[in-house]
Amino acid sequence: MKFKVLFICMGNICRSPTAHGVFRQYVSDAGLSHMIEVDSAGTHAYHVGEEPDARSQAHAIKRGYDLSDLQARQVCDKDFNDYDLLLVMDWDNYALTEQMSPDNKKHKIRRLTEFCKTLEAAVVPDPYYKGAEGFEEVLDLVEDACDGLLEHIKARISA
Repeated sequence: MKFKVLFICMGNICRSPTAHGVFRQYVSDAGLSHMIEVDSAGTHAYHVGEEPDARSQAHAIKRGYDLSDLQARQVCDKDFNDYDLLLVMDWDNYALTEQMSPDNKKHKIRRLTEFCKTLEAAVVPDPYYKGAEGFEEVLDLVEDACDGLLEHIKARISA
């Protein structure tokens, strides 16, 4: 059985697909693609079927992460059963995901930044209305958190 991770933001076009692409690469580089499955979704259906924001893709590709194959989707009821961790980007995503979740699955919902190893941030801020620095900040936080997340999952798989 695979350990399954779902990254969640509002529209699934900036933060969660960035986390999806970064973590997918980390998993692949670690040779764990056969053990860890990665996906992303949004709390809202604003962009269902669309590819990630062009700015997210441009900044990600500069760091070696290809997001071009990803498509936005909305969180669905099935996700709460299918995924081992549902990692949200901010407090609004947390509250909305928790509202959608059955009571016995709420323990799976966590903030991605809980896994940061060196940076301190409560949330991954939405870069949508910010300039290039907003997208770079997202990548910095996501890379740091995904490093800690991979360690966490490797420990859980070993246990």
